[in-house]
Amino acid sequence: YVCSTWGNNHFKTFDGDIYQFPGVCEYNFVSDCRDTYKEFSVHIQRALNSDGHPEIQYILMKIKDIAIYLKPNLVVVDGRIVKTPYYASGVFIETSEIYTKIYAKLGMVLMWNQQDALMVELDNKFNNHTCGLCGDYNGIQIYNEFIKGDASYNSITFGNMQKINKPTAKCEDPDETQALPSCNEHRDECQNLLTSSAFSDCRLRLNLEMYIQACMQDKCACNGKTDSFCLCSTISEYSRQCSHAGGRPGEWRTESFC
Repeated sequence: YVCSTWGNNHFKTFDGDIYQFPGVCEYNFVSDCRDTYKEFSVHIQRALNSDGHPEIQYILMKIKDIAIYLKPNLVVVDGRIVKTPYYASGVFIETSEIYTKIYAKLGMVLMWNQQDALMVELDNKFNNHTCGLCGDYNGIQIYNEFIKGDASYNSITFGNMQKINKPTAKCEDPDETQALPSCNEHRDECQNLLTSSAFSDCRLRLNLEMYIQACMQDKCACNGKTDSFCLCSTISEYSRQCSHAGGRPGEWRTESFC
């Protein structure tokens, strides 16, 4: 099972909920949350890049007792910059121009495109043991993330609860009272993009509606700008998730598109 975040602050939990959370603090993306020995944790921080688009600035991981710090084109293990491919005590790190990938023997694979998109795959031995923006991995949507006992949370409240409190951090919590616009005027365009023939092998493997909604939010947020971030980040994620689910997305990028 996979948890991911991409593009315009979209998140997809292990249990399959897709939501948006625009926070720019450091957050617990996914951690082993058992009371006894915690096997791993993954923290992330986003910030707006020069184009005004959110990108992941760094990822901070602990795998058992190893601390790993990732930035674009930089891998630091236990305080030392390392060359990749790197292998030590059950952790393998490889990088290419586009991706950083980490394989941990304890049952985790992390893949980051060094920009906006991060995907973590976890062994099901961690079912019901995780916390963070990826949720609790109990296989049940909404519960324990957005509904707990008698309380219900919106996605902003839920996101703010995952903040790592650092005394020196200067970052504002996003406003929990702001509702997202409906963006329905973009439905047809997004639906056409995601149901193009290139994705015919994907339709039955993924929940198409969730990606259409994410694409609609992207179009709204970009206010008519047609740069590739606004158009392509959710389509790229749909393509990645389709491949991950065993599908074969066709060639959807063209000279003029993405």
